[in-house]
Amino acid sequence: MKYRLMAAVSAVSMICTLNLAAAAELSFAASSTGNNLEFFRKQFAVFEEKTGHKVNIVSMPSSSSEQFSQYRLWLAAGNKDVDVYQTDVIWAPQLADQFVDLKEAAKDVVEQFFPSIIASQTVNDRLVALPMYTDAPALYYRKDLLEKYGKQPPETWDELAETAKEIQEKERAAGQKDMWGFVFQGNSYEGLTCNALEWVKSSGGGQIVEPDGTISINNEKAAAAIDRAKDWVGTISPPGVLAYQEEESRGVWQTGNAVFMRNWPYAYSLGNGADSAVKGKFDVTTLPVAAVGDKPSSALGGWNLAVSKYSDEQQAAIELVKFLASKDVQKARAIELSNLPTLVALYDDKDVAAAQPFMPEWKPIFQDAVPRPSATAKVKYNEVSSKFWTAVHNTLSGNGTAAENLELLEADLTTLKGDNW
Repeated sequence: MKYRLMAAVSAVSMICTLNLAAAAELSFAASSTGNNLEFFRKQFAVFEEKTGHKVNIVSMPSSSSEQFSQYRLWLAAGNKDVDVYQTDVIWAPQLADQFVDLKEAAKDVVEQFFPSIIASQTVNDRLVALPMYTDAPALYYRKDLLEKYGKQPPETWDELAETAKEIQEKERAAGQKDMWGFVFQGNSYEGLTCNALEWVKSSGGGQIVEPDGTISINNEKAAAAIDRAKDWVGTISPPGVLAYQEEESRGVWQTGNAVFMRNWPYAYSLGNGADSAVKGKFDVTTLPVAAVGDKPSSALGGWNLAVSKYSDEQQAAIELVKFLASKDVQKARAIELSNLPTLVALYDDKDVAAAQPFMPEWKPIFQDAVPRPSATAKVKYNEVSSKFWTAVHNTLSGNGTAAENLELLEADLTTLKGDNW
Protein backbone atom coordinates (compact mmCIF):
# COMPACT_ATOMS: atom_id res chain seq x y z
CA MET A 1 0.00 0.00 0.00
CA LYS A 2 2.81 2.36 0.95
CA TYR A 3 4.56 1.68 -2.35
CA ARG A 4 1.39 2.30 -4.38
CA LEU A 5 0.78 5.58 -2.52
CA MET A 6 4.33 6.75 -3.20
CA ALA A 7 3.96 5.80 -6.86
CA ALA A 8 0.70 7.76 -7.14
CA VAL A 9 2.27 10.83 -5.54
CA SER A 10 5.24 10.50 -7.89
CA ALA A 11 2.93 10.29 -10.91
CA VAL A 12 0.98 13.38 -9.84
CA SER A 13 4.25 15.21 -9.27
CA MET A 14 5.45 14.23 -12.75
CA ILE A 15 2.20 15.45 -14.37
CA CYS A 16 2.48 18.80 -12.54
CA THR A 17 6.09 19.12 -13.64
CA LEU A 18 5.14 18.43 -17.25
CA ASN A 19 2.33 21.00 -17.10
CA LEU A 20 4.70 23.60 -15.67
CA ALA A 21 7.22 22.79 -18.37
CA ALA A 22 4.56 23.21 -21.03
CA ALA A 23 3.41 26.58 -19.68
CA ALA A 24 4.85 29.60 -21.45
CA GLU A 25 5.25 33.26 -20.56
CA LEU A 26 4.23 35.44 -23.50
CA SER A 27 4.54 39.13 -24.25
CA PHE A 28 1.88 40.81 -26.36
CA ALA A 29 2.32 44.27 -27.93
CA ALA A 30 -1.02 46.06 -28.17
CA SER A 31 -2.49 49.50 -28.84
CA SER A 32 -3.61 51.63 -25.89
CA THR A 33 -6.53 53.20 -27.77
CA GLY A 34 -9.81 53.43 -25.85
CA ASN A 35 -10.48 50.43 -23.59
CA ASN A 36 -8.40 48.04 -25.69
CA LEU A 37 -5.88 47.11 -22.98
CA GLU A 38 -8.55 46.67 -20.33
CA PHE A 39 -10.40 44.26 -22.62
CA PHE A 40 -7.22 42.29 -23.32
CA ARG A 41 -6.47 41.93 -19.61
CA LYS A 42 -9.88 40.35 -19.02
CA GLN A 43 -9.44 37.94 -21.91
CA PHE A 44 -5.90 37.02 -20.87
CA ALA A 45 -7.22 35.96 -17.45
CA VAL A 46 -9.51 33.48 -19.23
CA PHE A 47 -6.69 32.28 -21.52
CA GLU A 48 -4.28 31.85 -18.61
CA GLU A 49 -6.81 29.84 -16.62
CA LYS A 50 -7.52 27.66 -19.65
CA THR A 51 -3.94 27.02 -20.78
CA GLY A 52 -1.61 27.71 -17.87
CA HIS A 53 0.31 30.21 -19.98
CA LYS A 54 1.06 33.72 -18.71
CA VAL A 55 0.56 36.82 -20.90
CA ASN A 56 2.19 40.20 -20.31
CA ILE A 57 1.05 43.31 -22.15
CA VAL A 58 3.51 45.65 -23.82
CA SER A 59 1.48 48.87 -24.06
CA MET A 60 1.91 50.74 -27.34
CA PRO A 61 0.91 54.32 -28.26
CA SER A 62 -2.51 54.79 -29.85
CA SER A 63 -0.82 56.25 -32.95
CA SER A 64 -0.44 53.47 -35.51
CA SER A 65 2.50 55.32 -37.07
CA GLU A 66 4.42 55.27 -33.78
CA GLN A 67 3.54 51.61 -33.28
CA PHE A 68 4.82 50.68 -36.72
CA SER A 69 8.10 52.50 -36.21
CA GLN A 70 8.71 50.67 -32.93
CA TYR A 71 7.67 47.30 -34.33
CA ARG A 72 10.01 47.69 -37.27
CA LEU A 73 12.93 48.47 -34.96
CA TRP A 74 12.23 45.47 -32.73
CA LEU A 75 11.75 43.05 -35.61
CA ALA A 76 14.79 44.28 -37.52
CA ALA A 77 16.84 43.57 -34.39
CA GLY A 78 15.40 40.04 -34.06
CA ASN A 79 13.85 40.99 -30.72
CA LYS A 80 12.70 37.95 -28.73
CA ASP A 81 10.95 39.98 -26.03
CA VAL A 82 7.66 40.27 -27.93
CA ASP A 83 5.89 37.08 -29.04
CA VAL A 84 2.61 38.43 -30.46
CA TYR A 85 1.94 41.75 -32.18
CA GLN A 86 -1.35 43.55 -32.71
CA THR A 87 -0.95 44.70 -36.32
CA ASP A 88 -2.68 47.19 -38.60
CA VAL A 89 -4.27 45.85 -41.78
CA ILE A 90 -1.76 47.76 -43.93
CA TRP A 91 1.37 46.27 -42.39
CA ALA A 92 1.16 42.73 -43.76
CA PRO A 93 3.19 43.37 -46.97
CA GLN A 94 5.83 45.33 -45.03
CA LEU A 95 6.41 42.97 -42.11
CA ALA A 96 5.51 39.61 -43.67
CA ASP A 97 9.02 38.19 -43.53
CA GLN A 98 9.20 38.80 -39.79
CA PHE A 99 6.07 36.83 -38.92
CA VAL A 100 5.21 33.13 -38.66
CA ASP A 101 3.01 31.64 -41.40
CA LEU A 102 -0.32 30.81 -39.70
CA LYS A 103 -1.86 29.07 -42.69
CA GLU A 104 -1.49 25.52 -41.35
CA ALA A 105 -2.36 26.45 -37.76
CA ALA A 106 -5.53 28.30 -38.82
CA LYS A 107 -6.76 25.86 -41.46
CA ASP A 108 -9.58 24.70 -39.19
CA VAL A 109 -11.02 28.22 -38.73
CA VAL A 110 -9.97 30.29 -41.73
CA GLU A 111 -13.20 29.64 -43.67
CA GLN A 112 -15.17 31.43 -40.94
CA PHE A 113 -13.58 34.80 -41.76
CA PHE A 114 -14.46 37.25 -44.52
CA PRO A 115 -12.30 36.11 -47.47
CA SER A 116 -11.27 39.67 -48.35
CA ILE A 117 -9.88 40.23 -44.86
CA ILE A 118 -7.95 36.96 -44.94
CA ALA A 119 -6.63 37.99 -48.35
CA SER A 120 -5.41 41.31 -46.92
CA GLN A 121 -3.22 39.38 -44.47
CA THR A 122 -1.91 36.87 -47.00
CA VAL A 123 1.45 37.65 -48.60
CA ASN A 124 3.08 35.29 -51.08
CA ASP A 125 0.62 32.57 -50.06
CA ARG A 126 1.57 32.99 -46.38
CA LEU A 127 -1.05 33.96 -43.79
CA VAL A 128 1.04 36.38 -41.75
CA ALA A 129 -1.69 37.52 -39.33
CA LEU A 130 -5.10 36.34 -38.17
CA PRO A 131 -7.85 39.00 -38.28
CA MET A 132 -9.12 40.16 -34.89
CA TYR A 133 -11.51 42.96 -35.85
CA THR A 134 -12.12 45.05 -38.92
CA ASP A 135 -12.64 48.78 -39.15
CA ALA A 136 -14.20 51.44 -41.33
CA PRO A 137 -15.04 54.93 -40.10
CA ALA A 138 -18.39 56.66 -40.23
CA LEU A 139 -19.81 60.10 -39.62
CA TYR A 140 -21.04 60.50 -36.06
CA TYR A 141 -23.72 63.15 -35.64
CA ARG A 142 -25.68 64.68 -32.78
CA LYS A 143 -29.18 63.61 -33.65
CA ASP A 144 -30.61 65.79 -30.85
CA LEU A 145 -29.03 68.92 -32.33
CA LEU A 146 -30.01 68.07 -35.90
CA GLU A 147 -33.60 67.54 -34.75
CA LYS A 148 -33.49 70.77 -32.73
CA TYR A 149 -32.60 72.79 -35.82
CA GLY A 150 -34.60 70.79 -38.37
CA LYS A 151 -31.60 69.32 -40.18
CA GLN A 152 -30.95 65.97 -41.84
CA PRO A 153 -27.63 64.07 -41.78
CA PRO A 154 -25.52 65.58 -44.58
CA GLU A 155 -24.96 63.69 -47.81
CA THR A 156 -22.19 65.92 -49.15
CA TRP A 157 -19.13 67.58 -47.62
CA ASP A 158 -20.54 71.00 -48.44
CA GLU A 159 -23.79 70.14 -46.66
CA LEU A 160 -21.77 68.99 -43.66
CA ALA A 161 -19.87 72.29 -43.54
CA GLU A 162 -23.06 74.33 -43.92
CA THR A 163 -24.98 72.42 -41.24
CA ALA A 164 -21.99 72.34 -38.89
CA LYS A 165 -21.49 76.11 -39.19
CA GLU A 166 -25.14 76.95 -38.57
CA ILE A 167 -25.53 74.72 -35.52
CA GLN A 168 -22.14 75.74 -34.13
CA GLU A 169 -23.07 79.43 -34.31
CA LYS A 170 -26.53 78.96 -32.83
CA GLU A 171 -25.29 76.77 -29.98
CA ARG A 172 -22.55 79.24 -29.14
CA ALA A 173 -25.13 82.06 -29.13
CA ALA A 174 -27.20 79.96 -26.71
CA GLY A 175 -24.24 79.69 -24.31
CA GLN A 176 -22.30 76.63 -25.56
CA LYS A 177 -19.09 78.60 -26.12
CA ASP A 178 -16.93 75.51 -26.72
CA MET A 179 -19.11 74.02 -29.46
CA TRP A 180 -17.46 73.12 -32.78
CA GLY A 181 -19.06 71.86 -35.96
CA PHE A 182 -16.77 68.99 -36.98
CA VAL A 183 -13.80 67.14 -35.51
CA PHE A 184 -11.57 64.70 -37.37
CA GLN A 185 -7.98 63.43 -37.26
CA GLY A 186 -5.73 66.14 -38.67
CA ASN A 187 -2.39 65.31 -37.06
CA SER A 188 0.55 64.45 -39.30
CA TYR A 189 0.33 60.65 -39.05
CA GLU A 190 -1.34 57.59 -40.60
CA GLY A 191 -4.76 58.73 -39.44
CA LEU A 192 -4.55 61.77 -41.69
CA THR A 193 -3.78 59.50 -44.63
CA CYS A 194 -7.09 57.74 -43.91
CA ASN A 195 -9.07 60.97 -43.57
CA ALA A 196 -7.57 62.57 -46.65
CA LEU A 197 -7.94 59.42 -48.74
CA GLU A 198 -11.66 59.53 -47.91
CA TRP A 199 -11.94 63.19 -48.97
CA VAL A 200 -10.10 62.50 -52.21
CA LYS A 201 -11.71 59.18 -53.15
CA SER A 202 -15.25 60.42 -52.41
CA SER A 203 -14.55 63.39 -54.68
CA GLY A 204 -13.49 61.28 -57.66
CA GLY A 205 -9.79 62.01 -57.11
CA GLY A 206 -8.52 58.42 -57.03
CA GLN A 207 -6.68 56.68 -54.21
CA ILE A 208 -3.13 58.10 -54.22
CA VAL A 209 -1.62 55.12 -56.03
CA GLU A 210 -3.93 52.94 -58.12
CA PRO A 211 -3.90 49.12 -57.98
CA ASP A 212 -1.92 48.99 -61.24
CA GLY A 213 0.83 51.14 -59.69
CA THR A 214 -0.13 54.43 -61.37
CA ILE A 215 0.51 57.50 -59.20
CA SER A 216 -2.83 59.31 -59.50
CA ILE A 217 -2.89 61.83 -56.64
CA ASN A 218 -1.92 64.95 -58.62
CA ASN A 219 -5.28 65.89 -60.11
CA GLU A 220 -7.81 68.72 -59.81
CA LYS A 221 -10.46 66.75 -57.92
CA ALA A 222 -7.96 65.61 -55.29
CA ALA A 223 -6.68 69.15 -54.86
CA ALA A 224 -10.21 70.52 -54.52
CA ALA A 225 -11.03 67.92 -51.86
CA ILE A 226 -8.01 68.83 -49.73
CA ASP A 227 -8.54 72.58 -50.18
CA ARG A 228 -12.12 72.05 -49.04
CA ALA A 229 -10.86 70.45 -45.84
CA LYS A 230 -8.42 73.32 -45.31
CA ASP A 231 -11.40 75.69 -45.18
CA TRP A 232 -12.77 73.76 -42.20
CA VAL A 233 -9.76 74.46 -39.99
CA GLY A 234 -10.49 77.38 -37.69
CA THR A 235 -14.07 77.74 -38.96
CA ILE A 236 -16.08 74.59 -38.20
CA SER A 237 -13.08 72.67 -36.82
CA PRO A 238 -10.82 73.92 -34.02
CA PRO A 239 -7.33 75.09 -35.02
CA GLY A 240 -6.03 72.35 -32.74
CA VAL A 241 -7.51 69.71 -35.06
CA LEU A 242 -4.15 69.79 -36.84
CA ALA A 243 -2.78 67.94 -33.80
CA TYR A 244 -5.78 65.63 -33.25
CA GLN A 245 -5.62 61.87 -33.44
CA GLU A 246 -8.57 59.55 -32.71
CA GLU A 247 -8.62 60.09 -28.96
CA GLU A 248 -8.39 63.89 -29.12
CA SER A 249 -11.31 63.96 -31.54
CA ARG A 250 -13.29 61.64 -29.30
CA GLY A 251 -12.50 63.80 -26.28
CA VAL A 252 -14.10 66.88 -27.86
CA TRP A 253 -17.05 64.85 -29.13
CA GLN A 254 -17.72 62.90 -25.96
CA THR A 255 -17.79 66.02 -23.80
CA GLY A 256 -20.58 67.32 -26.01
CA ASN A 257 -18.56 69.94 -27.86
CA ALA A 258 -18.97 68.85 -31.50
CA VAL A 259 -21.88 68.47 -33.89
CA PHE A 260 -20.13 65.97 -36.17
CA MET A 261 -17.15 63.64 -35.80
CA ARG A 262 -15.35 61.31 -38.16
CA ASN A 263 -14.14 58.28 -36.24
CA TRP A 264 -13.93 54.49 -36.08
CA PRO A 265 -16.51 52.11 -34.54
CA TYR A 266 -14.70 51.88 -31.18
CA ALA A 267 -15.95 55.39 -30.34
CA TYR A 268 -19.58 54.22 -30.50
CA SER A 269 -19.67 52.21 -27.27
CA LEU A 270 -17.51 54.78 -25.46
CA GLY A 271 -19.86 57.54 -26.60
CA ASN A 272 -22.71 55.66 -24.98
CA GLY A 273 -20.80 55.06 -21.76
CA ALA A 274 -22.09 56.20 -18.39
CA ASP A 275 -19.59 59.08 -18.26
CA SER A 276 -20.40 60.40 -21.74
CA ALA A 277 -22.16 63.73 -22.26
CA VAL A 278 -23.56 62.49 -25.56
CA LYS A 279 -24.96 59.15 -24.36
CA GLY A 280 -28.14 58.39 -26.33
CA LYS A 281 -27.87 61.66 -28.25
CA PHE A 282 -26.00 60.56 -31.38
CA ASP A 283 -26.15 58.25 -34.35
CA VAL A 284 -23.88 57.32 -37.27
CA THR A 285 -24.14 57.44 -41.04
CA THR A 286 -21.89 56.98 -44.05
CA LEU A 287 -19.24 59.59 -44.69
CA PRO A 288 -20.26 62.39 -47.08
CA VAL A 289 -19.33 62.67 -50.75
CA ALA A 290 -18.44 65.59 -53.01
CA ALA A 291 -21.70 65.45 -54.98
CA VAL A 292 -24.95 63.53 -54.60
CA GLY A 293 -24.60 60.26 -56.49
CA ASP A 294 -20.92 59.80 -55.70
CA LYS A 295 -19.92 56.73 -53.70
CA PRO A 296 -19.00 57.18 -50.02
CA SER A 297 -15.45 56.14 -49.26
CA SER A 298 -14.40 54.93 -45.82
CA ALA A 299 -10.77 53.91 -45.40
CA LEU A 300 -10.47 50.20 -44.73
CA GLY A 301 -8.94 49.59 -41.33
CA GLY A 302 -8.71 46.68 -38.98
CA TRP A 303 -6.38 44.98 -36.54
CA ASN A 304 -4.83 41.56 -36.66
CA LEU A 305 -2.66 39.18 -34.66
CA ALA A 306 0.81 38.14 -35.76
CA VAL A 307 3.39 35.81 -34.20
CA SER A 308 7.01 36.92 -34.30
CA LYS A 309 9.34 34.48 -36.02
CA TYR A 310 11.90 35.36 -33.33
CA SER A 311 9.64 34.14 -30.51
CA ASP A 312 10.91 31.17 -28.49
CA GLU A 313 7.29 30.30 -27.63
CA GLN A 314 5.71 30.11 -31.07
CA GLN A 315 3.25 27.32 -30.33
CA ALA A 316 1.88 29.05 -27.24
CA ALA A 317 1.79 32.32 -29.17
CA ILE A 318 -0.28 30.68 -31.90
CA GLU A 319 -2.68 29.39 -29.23
CA LEU A 320 -3.08 32.96 -27.99
CA VAL A 321 -3.67 34.32 -31.48
CA LYS A 322 -6.36 31.74 -32.22
CA PHE A 323 -7.99 32.42 -28.85
CA LEU A 324 -8.16 36.19 -29.42
CA ALA A 325 -9.52 35.71 -32.96
CA SER A 326 -12.11 33.15 -31.81
CA LYS A 327 -15.85 33.61 -32.02
CA ASP A 328 -16.31 34.01 -28.26
CA VAL A 329 -13.67 36.70 -27.92
CA GLN A 330 -14.73 38.56 -31.07
CA LYS A 331 -18.32 38.48 -29.82
CA ALA A 332 -17.29 39.92 -26.47
CA ARG A 333 -15.21 42.59 -28.23
CA ALA A 334 -18.16 43.53 -30.46
CA ILE A 335 -20.53 43.83 -27.50
CA GLU A 336 -18.17 45.59 -25.11
CA LEU A 337 -16.04 47.74 -27.45
CA SER A 338 -18.23 48.01 -30.57
CA ASN A 339 -15.39 46.66 -32.72
CA LEU A 340 -16.51 45.08 -35.99
CA PRO A 341 -16.02 41.28 -36.12
CA THR A 342 -14.07 39.58 -38.89
CA LEU A 343 -16.23 36.45 -38.59
CA VAL A 344 -19.23 36.36 -40.93
CA ALA A 345 -21.58 34.62 -38.48
CA LEU A 346 -21.38 37.32 -35.81
CA TYR A 347 -23.25 39.80 -37.98
CA ASP A 348 -26.32 37.61 -37.55
CA ASP A 349 -25.76 37.09 -33.83
CA LYS A 350 -28.78 38.25 -31.79
CA ASP A 351 -26.71 39.24 -28.75
CA VAL A 352 -24.41 41.42 -30.85
CA ALA A 353 -27.35 43.05 -32.63
CA ALA A 354 -29.09 43.73 -29.30
CA ALA A 355 -25.99 45.29 -27.73
CA GLN A 356 -24.85 47.18 -30.83
CA PRO A 357 -27.88 47.74 -33.08
CA PHE A 358 -25.79 49.87 -35.46
CA MET A 359 -23.43 47.00 -36.28
CA PRO A 360 -25.43 45.06 -38.91
CA GLU A 361 -25.80 48.35 -40.83
CA TRP A 362 -22.05 48.91 -40.66
CA LYS A 363 -21.32 45.71 -42.58
CA PRO A 364 -21.75 47.28 -46.06
CA ILE A 365 -19.62 50.26 -44.97
CA PHE A 366 -16.54 48.14 -44.45
CA GLN A 367 -17.30 45.77 -47.32
CA ASP A 368 -17.22 48.76 -49.70
CA ALA A 369 -14.35 50.50 -47.91
CA VAL A 370 -11.40 51.79 -49.91
CA PRO A 371 -8.03 50.19 -49.12
CA ARG A 372 -4.90 52.24 -48.67
CA PRO A 373 -2.32 51.38 -51.36
CA SER A 374 -0.24 49.09 -49.14
CA ALA A 375 -0.71 46.05 -51.39
CA THR A 376 0.62 48.06 -54.34
CA ALA A 377 3.45 49.95 -52.65
CA LYS A 378 4.41 46.94 -50.50
CA VAL A 379 7.51 47.66 -48.40
CA LYS A 380 7.49 51.29 -49.59
CA TYR A 381 3.96 51.95 -48.32
CA ASN A 382 5.02 53.64 -45.11
CA GLU A 383 7.07 56.17 -47.09
CA VAL A 384 4.18 56.69 -49.55
CA SER A 385 1.79 57.35 -46.69
CA SER A 386 4.22 59.62 -44.85
CA LYS A 387 4.79 61.75 -47.94
CA PHE A 388 1.03 61.92 -48.55
CA TRP A 389 0.04 62.91 -45.03
CA THR A 390 2.86 65.49 -44.97
CA ALA A 391 1.59 67.09 -48.20
CA VAL A 392 -1.95 67.17 -46.82
CA HIS A 393 -0.88 68.53 -43.43
CA ASN A 394 1.14 71.26 -45.12
CA THR A 395 -1.98 72.27 -47.05
CA LEU A 396 -4.23 72.24 -43.99
CA SER A 397 -1.63 74.33 -42.13
CA GLY A 398 -1.49 76.94 -44.89
CA ASN A 399 1.93 75.94 -46.17
CA GLY A 400 1.17 75.98 -49.89
CA THR A 401 -1.97 75.17 -51.85
CA ALA A 402 -3.17 71.63 -52.41
CA ALA A 403 -2.25 71.86 -56.11
CA GLU A 404 1.30 72.92 -55.26
CA ASN A 405 1.77 70.28 -52.60
CA LEU A 406 0.30 67.48 -54.71
CA GLU A 407 2.60 68.37 -57.60
CA LEU A 408 5.58 68.04 -55.26
CA LEU A 409 4.12 64.83 -53.87
CA GLU A 410 3.80 63.31 -57.33
CA ALA A 411 7.47 64.04 -58.00
CA ASP A 412 8.51 62.50 -54.67
CA LEU A 413 6.40 59.38 -55.25
CA THR A 414 7.76 58.99 -58.78
CA THR A 415 11.30 59.02 -57.40
CA LEU A 416 10.34 56.60 -54.64
CA LYS A 417 8.69 54.23 -57.10
CA GLY A 418 11.73 54.05 -59.39
CA ASP A 419 11.35 51.24 -61.91
CA ASN A 420 8.74 49.49 -59.80
CA TRP A 421 7.14 49.38 -56.39
